[in-house]
Amino acid sequence: MQPEPSKQPEPPALAEPAGLAEPAEPARPAQPAEPATKAQPPARPGPPAPEIPAPSSEPVAQPVEPAVPPAEPPARPEPRTTAPFHDPRRPDCPWCGSRRLRTRLRTPDLRHRAPGVFVVEECHDCAHTFQNPRLTPQGLAFHQREFPDDQVRPLLDRVRSARRHRAAARALLSCPGFPEPESWLDVGTGHARFPEAARDLFPYTSFDGLDPTPRVLRARAAGRIEEAYVGRLAAPHLTARLRARYDVVSMFHHLEHTPDPREELRAALTVLRPGGHLLLEVPDPACAFGTLLGKWWLPHGQPRHAHLVPPDNLRAELEAHGCTIVTTDRRAAHTPYDLSGALTLALAHVLPARLLRATAPLVAAATAVDRCLAPLLRRTRFSNAYRVIARKETG
Repeated sequence: MQPEPSKQPEPPALAEPAGLAEPAEPARPAQPAEPATKAQPPARPGPPAPEIPAPSSEPVAQPVEPAVPPAEPPARPEPRTTAPFHDPRRPDCPWCGSRRLRTRLRTPDLRHRAPGVFVVEECHDCAHTFQNPRLTPQGLAFHQREFPDDQVRPLLDRVRSARRHRAAARALLSCPGFPEPESWLDVGTGHARFPEAARDLFPYTSFDGLDPTPRVLRARAAGRIEEAYVGRLAAPHLTARLRARYDVVSMFHHLEHTPDPREELRAALTVLRPGGHLLLEVPDPACAFGTLLGKWWLPHGQPRHAHLVPPDNLRAELEAHGCTIVTTDRRAAHTPYDLSGALTLALAHVLPARLLRATAPLVAAATAVDRCLAPLLRRTRFSNAYRVIARKETG
């Protein structure tokens, strides 16, 4: 009988990794297994996983990934459309109610390249020019905020110099029986350059400023005004607070920015004392440059300019509220920036910002042409603005 071959000892069974198989003996602790039906997310590529030791009576510490700090919230993107920023289009004129409207122009935002196309319409009956549909309060706040890359602002700052501001303030001195005012409110003051210049002529007058933007707060910190108010004059809380407080209220190129010029005029008369004066400068929609330059004419200024009020409409509105028109002047209010402003808009619209500095000689040449032509143009239909001084007669 042949002897049986000797049996080789079987190699010890490899220990199952913890968490992958049930333990052989119930008494031995084991890590709970993941359900087989649970789908695992794809693993991120990385270094190879370390070997898993055999299960033991000690709990195995699982590696903890370092906590990742939450990402910064993304900046709020600018809207791709201006539809949420617009009121419904109105079928009639906001000034006289006529339905005889014509489209004066359609234009994008040439100054800041904000999205959307904006429509300016004109009334056949009263010649009032207005944005239709107009911006909502949210849209006004968006489009009238401060833009750090504004290419037109340096031009406006050069044209509206301290000398020009003093000339506007001096116009009040020519009014018969005008006393030196005790208090003066400049509405739409911005950086308060006008009060700063007017103080040379009225050193004992207290100048305050109001503006929709925080620029007025910086102007107060710089000492150009004594009191600063942020908001719109027609806001009920401001009108009530400033009622019958001022001897003079000035508005230089401000009415065109307001959603309702009539409401703004009523608020200005409310904060005036009886016998006080209202000083206004407003773009003239009948200027021939408006027709010649179209959307490139700065006073069209879409989408920030909501209304262009003809001088006859403005005078009639003030007289209806018991005011006396002291003077109306088209010549002194003309601002020599039509050609240079149109060129600046066109260059900023077609060229990247890094190339605009190279166009400074072209803009300077256009500015020189504007100033040379100003003495002639201010006497013609090319005068682009007018000034009205009115006196409040009743309380």
